Amino acid sequence: MIKKVMFVCLGNICRSPMAEYIFRKIVSERGGDFEAASSATSSEEAGNGVYPPAAAMLARHGIRCGDKRAVRFTRSNYNEYDLIVCMERRNVSSLLRMLGGDPDGKICRLLDFTDHPRDIADPWYTRDFEAAYAEIAEGCEALYETLIQTEL
Repeated sequence: MIKKVMFVCLGNICRSPMAEYIFRKIVSERGGDFEAASSATSSEEAGNGVYPPAAAMLARHGIRCGDKRAVRFTRSNYNEYDLIVCMERRNVSSLLRMLGGDPDGKICRLLDFTDHPRDIADPWYTRDFEAAYAEIAEGCEALYETLIQTEL
């Protein structure tokens, strides 16, 4: 059975699309029945493409994000996805408020899968896309390993 993962951040133009495409690359290289998508907790960037410095960072690592456009997380996404992976606690709080809870225990942070759980700082504000990429890649590796182990 395919596991569907939704990555979530504030605007869906930096962190969550980076996670979506990094995770997709890992899956395409190593295998597994996983699908990935990404969305935002807000609608302020809806329709916009991946922020150019984020797209450039992905390209430096051989990853293309194509014509990805920002979308807002919807209530129906909760039922459509097996796991909802946020970039920081504020994203988790926003989703819990929007959904009225997390009855199936699907919502978590990406770096909760690592040995050092923490938030991923928003590179829109920090301007440190290298650090964001490194943390997101670390989280995606750990998430992949966790999902592969639970699939066996």
